[in-house]
Amino acid sequence: MTEVQKISAFSMRIVDNVEKVIVGKRDVTEMVLVALLCQGHVLLEDVPGVGKTTLARSIARSIGGQFRRIQFTPDLLPSDITGLSYFNQKFGEFQFRAGPVFTNILLSDEINRATPRTQSALLEAMEERTVTIEGDTMGLPQPFLVLATENPVELEGTFPLPEAQLDRFLVRIRIGYPNAAEEEEMLLRFQHRHPIETLEAVATPEDLVVAMTGVREIHVEPELRAYITGITRATREHDAVGLGASPRGTLALFRATQAYAALRGRDYAEPDDVKRVAHAVLAHRIMISPDARLRGRSVDHIIDEVVDRVRTPVEAVQ
Repeated sequence: MTEVQKISAFSMRIVDNVEKVIVGKRDVTEMVLVALLCQGHVLLEDVPGVGKTTLARSIARSIGGQFRRIQFTPDLLPSDITGLSYFNQKFGEFQFRAGPVFTNILLSDEINRATPRTQSALLEAMEERTVTIEGDTMGLPQPFLVLATENPVELEGTFPLPEAQLDRFLVRIRIGYPNAAEEEEMLLRFQHRHPIETLEAVATPEDLVVAMTGVREIHVEPELRAYITGITRATREHDAVGLGASPRGTLALFRATQAYAALRGRDYAEPDDVKRVAHAVLAHRIMISPDARLRGRSVDHIIDEVVDRVRTPVEAVQ
């Protein structure tokens, strides 16, 4: 079995395991796996009750390793996330009490309910994978991944994430409502008990680290790199966009394209891989101009326009 086949098999084990809990959202789970393979962080944004937290918990359980959950509230302090030093009277010295950020998978539930000061406490951890407390910098366990959930409907008492923090998430994903058949299947699965109670790990954090390394070796032709760059640059030039995707967004699109190709069992990327991940990678990195917003233009529609305008490489990329 080749390295890319191992990555694909690893990903499918996770997806199949999550499907024991989450009904009919295989494409959503695959997109979360794409982010994890890129060592990127995930923002799950949708209305209440569609399974954001359940999806995050299912993926964390499937991967194994250390898992911590933070329920973000307005009174949450930065030290509640990173940890703090305290004076231990028994030993007569200061000791460090690690916060929940020292884990492999961190579920940040309803992240937009915390104050900006607390939200920013995650910035260094998400970007540098280190935490600095009282001048001391400490590394976080590997892998370290943030799965954050956000409710865009109930805005009272919430603090919208600033652009600087949104840009740290590799993808933003919406789950959506299930169809009628999927909702009926959900009733059967949850009839006696929550299926996540019996969900077991099918991989280890070490497996994920190996897969992350292998994804970087996926081949991307120069024409496809130019296509990726052209898409992100086109978002900055679109007349309905006030702020386009950053260079970090270009790199995120490149990494996600590699990961999606590996998930499909290929050691090379194709233009369709770029199109498949473009919405999840770029939507939260684009700010629509006020005039376009008043006219009812949506980010998804603009991304479709951009992808259609940029010339797709015509040769099969192999």
